[in-house]
Amino acid sequence: MDVLKHKCFLEELLFWTIKYEFPQKMVTFLLNMLPDQDYKIAFTKTFVQHYAFIMKTLKKSHESDTMSNRIVHISVQLFSNEELARQVTEECQLLDIMVTVLLYMMESCLIKSELQDEENSLHVVVNCGEALLKNNTYWPLVSDFINILSHQSVAKKFLEDHGLLVTWMNFVSFFQGMNLNKRELNEHVEFESQTYYAAFAAELEACAQPMWGLLSHCKVRETQEYTRNVVRYCLEALQDWFDAINFVDEPAPNQVTFHLPLHRYFAMFLSKAVKCQELDLDTILPDQEMLMKLMIHPLQIQASLSEIHSNMWVRNGLQIKGQAMTYVQSHFCNSMIDPDIYLLQVCASRLDPDYFISSVFERFKVVDLLTMASQHQNTVLDSEHERSMLEGALTFLVLLLSLRLHLGMTDDEILRAEMVAQLCMNDRTHSSLLDLIPENPNPKSGIIPGSLSFESVLSAVADFKAPVFEPGGSMQQGMYTPKGEVWDKEFDPVMVILRTVYRRDVQSAMDRYTAFLKQSGKFPGNPWPPYKKRTPLHPSYKGLIKLLHCKTLHIVLFTLLYKILMDHQNLSEHVLCMVLYLIELGLENSPEQESDEEESAGGQERCHDSWFPGSNLVSNMRHFINYVRVRVPETAPEVKREPPASTSSDGLASSQSSRRKSLQRENSGTAQVFSLVAERRKKFQEIINRNTSEANQVVRPKTSMKWSAPGATPQLTTAILEVKESILSLLIKLHHKLSGKQNSYYPPWLDDVDVLIHPEIPRYSHGDGMTAVERILLKAAVQSRLNKRIIEEICRKVTPPVPPKKISSAEKKTLDKEERRQKARERQQKLLAEFASRQKSFMETAMDVESPEADIAMEVATSEQHVSEAIYDCVICGQSGPSTEDRPTGLVVLLQASSVLGQCRNSTEPKRLPTTEEEQIYPWDTCAALHDVRLTTLQRYFRDSSCLQAVSIGWEGGVYVQTCGHTLHIDCHKSYMESLRNDQVLQGFSVDKGEFTCPLCRQFANSVLPCYPGNNVERSLWQSHSNKCMQDLVQEVEDLQEQLGTFPVSISSETNLSKEMESVMKDIKSTTQKKYTDYSKTLGSPDNDFLFMYSVARTNLELELVHRGGNLCSGGASTAGKRSCLNQLFHVLAMHMRLYSIDSAYNPWRKLTQTIQDKNSEISEELPEVPVLYRDVSSLLLIQILTMPQPLHKEHFNCIIKVLFTLLYTQALAALSVKCSAEDRMAWKESGALRKNTSSGEKSWEVLLGHVISELSKGKMYEEGETEELTVVNPDSVECYLQQFCLPFLRIASLLQHHLFGGDLPSCQEDEEFTVLASCLGLLPSFQSAHQFTSASCLDWPVPAFDMISQWCSELASFGDRHPDQVKALLIQEPKWDLPRLLQLPENYNTIFQYYHRKTCTVCTKVPKDPAVCLVCGTFVCLKGLCCKQQSYCECVLHSQNCGAGTGIFLLINASVIIIIRGHRFCLWGSVYLDAHGEEDRDLRRGKPLYICKERYKVLEQQWVSHTFDHINKRWGPHYNGL
Repeated sequence: MDVLKHKCFLEELLFWTIKYEFPQKMVTFLLNMLPDQDYKIAFTKTFVQHYAFIMKTLKKSHESDTMSNRIVHISVQLFSNEELARQVTEECQLLDIMVTVLLYMMESCLIKSELQDEENSLHVVVNCGEALLKNNTYWPLVSDFINILSHQSVAKKFLEDHGLLVTWMNFVSFFQGMNLNKRELNEHVEFESQTYYAAFAAELEACAQPMWGLLSHCKVRETQEYTRNVVRYCLEALQDWFDAINFVDEPAPNQVTFHLPLHRYFAMFLSKAVKCQELDLDTILPDQEMLMKLMIHPLQIQASLSEIHSNMWVRNGLQIKGQAMTYVQSHFCNSMIDPDIYLLQVCASRLDPDYFISSVFERFKVVDLLTMASQHQNTVLDSEHERSMLEGALTFLVLLLSLRLHLGMTDDEILRAEMVAQLCMNDRTHSSLLDLIPENPNPKSGIIPGSLSFESVLSAVADFKAPVFEPGGSMQQGMYTPKGEVWDKEFDPVMVILRTVYRRDVQSAMDRYTAFLKQSGKFPGNPWPPYKKRTPLHPSYKGLIKLLHCKTLHIVLFTLLYKILMDHQNLSEHVLCMVLYLIELGLENSPEQESDEEESAGGQERCHDSWFPGSNLVSNMRHFINYVRVRVPETAPEVKREPPASTSSDGLASSQSSRRKSLQRENSGTAQVFSLVAERRKKFQEIINRNTSEANQVVRPKTSMKWSAPGATPQLTTAILEVKESILSLLIKLHHKLSGKQNSYYPPWLDDVDVLIHPEIPRYSHGDGMTAVERILLKAAVQSRLNKRIIEEICRKVTPPVPPKKISSAEKKTLDKEERRQKARERQQKLLAEFASRQKSFMETAMDVESPEADIAMEVATSEQHVSEAIYDCVICGQSGPSTEDRPTGLVVLLQASSVLGQCRNSTEPKRLPTTEEEQIYPWDTCAALHDVRLTTLQRYFRDSSCLQAVSIGWEGGVYVQTCGHTLHIDCHKSYMESLRNDQVLQGFSVDKGEFTCPLCRQFANSVLPCYPGNNVERSLWQSHSNKCMQDLVQEVEDLQEQLGTFPVSISSETNLSKEMESVMKDIKSTTQKKYTDYSKTLGSPDNDFLFMYSVARTNLELELVHRGGNLCSGGASTAGKRSCLNQLFHVLAMHMRLYSIDSAYNPWRKLTQTIQDKNSEISEELPEVPVLYRDVSSLLLIQILTMPQPLHKEHFNCIIKVLFTLLYTQALAALSVKCSAEDRMAWKESGALRKNTSSGEKSWEVLLGHVISELSKGKMYEEGETEELTVVNPDSVECYLQQFCLPFLRIASLLQHHLFGGDLPSCQEDEEFTVLASCLGLLPSFQSAHQFTSASCLDWPVPAFDMISQWCSELASFGDRHPDQVKALLIQEPKWDLPRLLQLPENYNTIFQYYHRKTCTVCTKVPKDPAVCLVCGTFVCLKGLCCKQQSYCECVLHSQNCGAGTGIFLLINASVIIIIRGHRFCLWGSVYLDAHGEEDRDLRRGKPLYICKERYKVLEQQWVSHTFDHINKRWGPHYNGL
C-alpha cells in the first residue's frame, strides 16, 4: 500500500472523486470520455492505482450502498473488457492489488477463533457482526475480482502465480470456521444474533463465487497443472488451520460452524480434476491422516444438522434452524452441502471402511444404542433424541452411498434429477422452479436456468396445469406437475431428502407418491420410499463400495434388524426403511462374485474375528450368529437368565457352531464387547503410528477420556444372549411381523424359476416394507446359490405349526397388537370418511361461488303443509322454535350498498378500457344516469310527492340484502356481538360497525333481519282460485288499502319484534350514503323514506334477475329461494311503509281502476300529479303490494297484476305510436276505428293502438317531425315489440309472486318467456295454442278499456299543451338494458402499462407514483396520492364511494394486481394478467410479457355482480381511507 503520488490532472480528479464518495456528476463526466482509447487505458491504470484508496474510503463511508453502486458502475466498464483487463494485469499488477486490498480489508475485522481449543487457538476469523460484513460493504471489490477472473487470460495468470494462490488461500482461511455456534445446554440464549446472514453471504460471495470463476477455466486436460496448484496450496492452508486450532482427532463437542470454504475449494477442484481433466485422484490426495482430519468437520456439520432437526439446539433459538435451512437452500447448496458430502465420499472411498462407519455412528452419538440388549446407557444423548439421531445417521449413510452428483452424473442428468426432486415435493410454477434448481454459478457451464436444456428437461418430466380456480376463490397459478412415468421410474426419495429445506416437504413428496400409486392402481396401501437404481460410479470412487461391505456396517444392520424384530424402544419404521435400503445398496453393488464352493469349504476357517467371517454382504447375510455377549445395566431383564453352559468361556460376541468352540477360544483371547469406539480408536492409532514415528502421545489420552461414561451411571454387567439368527432369517421373520401372519413369506422362485433370471419385476418396484423385504431376499438369492438354499431352508423351518413356546406369546402379543391396530385404523378411516363427507356437503353449500345464492343446507323455513308455524334453528344456542313477538328469530344478513345495476348500459358490447387518448368513456348512457335525468325532469314539471312515487331509485347506492341462510335468536346475537367486542383478537372486521361472521359458516355479515312470526299455511290456503269477479276484487283491494291505520294489534304496541324491525330499517338506511336516499325537494319529507323503502325491494328483485342472467328462462325453484331473504325483507318494508298513509284522493289505485270525472278543470296553482302513463309500473306494483296488510291473498295479488298490466300495455302502445311514421299512424288509427265495436275490441292491439293514437293526437304529442321510425311496421314486429316492452315487468312480478307465495318458477325457451310468465301470473285465463297468441289477450280491463285509455291520455294531452317539448321525452321507452359488465381489457398488459404509467392525473396534473384505474368506469386515479386527498379521503377510497357506493375495483398499473375496496376494508384480489406459464407477476418484478386470463376476469366480474367479494376473499384489512 504505497503512498499515492499524483503526476497528472486525471489522477488528481479521480482522487477527489473518490474522496467525495463518487458524486454522480463526476462519475458521468469521467465515464463519458471512455470512447477515447488512450483515455480509457490511462483512466483504467489510474483507477487501479487508487484501488486501495477506494477501499479505505468505502470502509469509512456512511452511504456505502450508494457508493458501492457507483464504484461498480465505473469498474464494470473497465474490467469487462478482456484485452484491457489483461493489459492492466500485466502492467499494473492488478491481481496482486486486488487480492491484497481484499486481504487488508478483511484484516480490519478479525477476531480470535474459538473453534476446538479456545485457550490456545492461533486461528483468526472474520467477525460477522462487523458492519463491513453485515452491510456487504466488500461486494464491489469482490465483484470486480470475480469479473476479471472471468477472463481466461487473467485467470490463467492467477492460477499460475504461486504467491497469489498462497495469499488467496490465506484470505479464504479468514472465513474458515467463522460464526461458530455453541450449543446452549441450560438457559435459552438471551439474544438471537442474526449474524448468520452475513456469514452465509460472505462465504458465497467472497469465497464460492471466485472459486466457481476459477473452476470455469479448469475444464480440459491441459489445465491439470492449475488444479494441482490450487489443491496443493489449499491443503497447506488446511494443515496450517488444523495446527492453528490445535486439532488432533476429536472435534470439540457441542460446537459447529457451517463455514469451511477451504474444504470446499479442495473438494470442488478434486471433482473438476476427475470429471474434466482426467487426473488420477490418488496423485493429488493427501495421506490417510490428513484425510481423517479432513472428514471430521464436514461430518460434524451433517451430525449437527440431525441434532438441530431433533430439537437438541432448541435453546439456541430460531436462528440455528435458519442456518441449517440456509445450508441446504437452493442458492447455497452447491457451494455448501454438495461439496461437503462429496468430500466425505472421497474420504470414505480412501479410508478404512470400519473406521469410517464407526466414526459416523460416534459423531451422531448413537453408538451406545447399537447393542443387542433391550436396555442401554447412552452417556452423550438423551433417550428422547436417540430415535431421530439414529434415523439421521442411517439417512446420512444412505445419502453418502447413493448420491452421484459429483461421482459420475452428467450435467443434464443432474438437472433432471434436481427438477424431478423439486416437482415431487410440490407442483411448482415456472419461476419458482427456476429459483429452486441450484444454478451452476459459473455462467459458462451451460445449465443456466431458462436455457434450452432447462426447457427441454422440463417438458420431458412435467405436465403443465393451466391456472384454475378453487371453489374457495383462491387464485391458482399455472403449475408444472410430474408426469406419471416420472413418479413410476424417477422419483428419488434420496434426492428429495437432500434438497428439502423443510422436513415437511419430504412427507409432502411421499403423500403425492402415495396418491399417484393409488390413482394408477399400482399399490393401494401406504408405500415405502421406492429404491432407485443409481448412475454407475466413476472408477476413481470405486472405494466407496467398501463401506457397504465392511463388518462394522453388517454388525450394525444385524443389530438393528434384531432390535426391530424384538420391539426394542426408540426404533421406527424410518430406521427399518433405511436399514433395508442399505442392505439393498450392498446387494446391488457387491464386489466380484466369490465362487460358492470355495467359500463353503474354507470360509469358516478364515474367520479370525468375531461376528462375521468375511466382509462381503452377500455371504455375511447367511451367516448364523448364535450367542452374543452384551453389557447391560444390572436392572435389565437379560441379567436374570442363566447363560447356557457352552458359552461360559465364549469370549467375543461370537457365533460359531459348537464343534468350532476350541478354535474360537484361541482366537478371541479375553472376553470383550463389540465396541465401535474401541475399533475406531485402534484404527486411528495404527494410522498415526504408521505416519508419524514420534506421534504426539501426550495429547491423545486426553481426547479419548472425554467419552468415558460419567460416574453416575448404574453398573454395567455382562449378559449372554442366545440369538441363533442370520440376517436372512431376521428378514424372513420381519416379513412375518410386517404382514401380521405366520409364514407369510414364500420364495417366489419355487413357483417360477424365471424370477431368478429376470429379477427386475415391476411388481416389486412400488410397495411397502413387505415388498422391500421380498425384493431384497430375491436379490440375495439371485446373487448366490447358497443364499437361495438357506432361504428355502429357513422358510421350511418356520413352517411347523407348533412354534416354540417363547415366540408364541411375543408373537401373539404383536399379532393382537396388529389386529387391534388394524381395527382402530379402519375405525378411524371410517370416521374420517364420514367427517370428510359431512365437511364436503357443508363446503358445497357454504362455498358455492358459481351461483351466488346456491342452495344452503339449512333452509330458512322447512315446513310441511300441516305445520302451522315456521320453525327456525338458532345457530348459537342450538334450540329450534318459531319466531315470536317476544323472542324474534332473525336471518344473518349482509347489507351492502350497490351500484351494480346502475352500470348497465343499453349496448350489448361491453365498453373497453381506454388505452389511447382518443378513446374515452362517458357515463351518460348508464342506467343510473338515465334514471337520474328522468327523475329530475319529472320533478321540474310535477308535484314532488307524486314524482317520488313514479320511479324507483337505488340504481346507484341501492341496498342489497343477502343471507347465508342461517338463523339465530336476536337476543343470542346480541350477546354474541358482546363477546366479539371483548375479544381482543385482531379481526378482519369492525364489531363497532355491527360486523360479524356467521357463527356457523363464518360468512361475513352485518345485520340480522327479523323473521315475521306467522304461519306458513297462508301460502297454500290462498292458492285456491276464487271465482270472484274482477270488479269485486278491485273493490276489496281498495278497501284493504283504506284500512291502513289498523294494524294487527301487536305491531302498534311496542314489542321486541317491532323494535328489531325498526333497528334493521335503520341499518338498511345507514348502509348507503345520504345522497342516494334524499331525492325530495323538501328536506326530510316522508315521501323520501317511502320511495327509498320500496326501492330497496326493487333493487333486490332486479339484482336477483341479473344473477339469473337477466331473464327467468332457467326457472326452477329460484336457486335463490332457499337462500333468499326477500320474504322477510318485504315484511320489514311493508311494516314501515304502512306507517305512511296515502291520501285516498291521490291513491294511484283509483286512477287505474275508475274513470274519474274531472272535478277541477281550471289549472290549480300547484304542480299537477305525474300522469299515470309516465309512471313506472314496477314501482307501482311494489307500492301497491307493500301498502296492503300482510299477509296478502293471492287473488288480490293477481288482481293488482292484471290492473297494472293494462296500464303497462297502454304505455307500450303509446311508446310504439311515437315510433311510427305519420302515415302508419293514420293507417292504424283508421283500421282500429273500424273494429272498435267488435266483441274482442278490448283485447286486440290494433284497436287499442288506434284508440291511443287518436286520443294522443289531441295533445301536441306527434307534432315534432323527427321520429326514430321502426324499420317495417308489420303485425309481427309490433307484437314482438309489445312483448319485449312488457317482459321486464312480468319478470319482476313473477319473482315477487315466487317470494311471497312460494311455488316454482317454470323454465322455458327464450321465445316463449312471455306466455309462460303471463300464465304463471294468472294473466292468461286459458293457455291458447301459440300460433294465434297475442299479448293483448292477457288484458283484463276493470272498466271499459276505451274510457280508461281516454282518461289516461287526456292527462298527457293537457301536459302537452303546456310543455310540448317534454311530452314525448317523458314517455316510458322500451327498456333494453344489457347485464352489468366490467370494462373490456386489452389482450396484452403492455398496452395498459405504456398508456397509463406515464399518464398525468386529471385532478392534480402530476404523474402519480402509484397510478390505478377503475375497472368499472375507467377513471384514472392516484393510489395513496396525497395530492388528490379530500377531507382525509384519498382518491381511490373517494372514487369507490362515488362510483360503486363503497365498492371499488382498481387495477394497479405498476403492479398488475387488482385491489378491491369494500367500505372501510380492502383486499388484494390477485391479477388477471398472467405470463406464458400461467403465473402472476406481482409488482412486475420478473418483467415477463403478461396476457389477459379471460377466466379470471370472468370470475372477478362474477364476484362483482353477485356481491360476493366479502365471502370469497379472505385477506381483508382496514385502509384507513389512505388508498
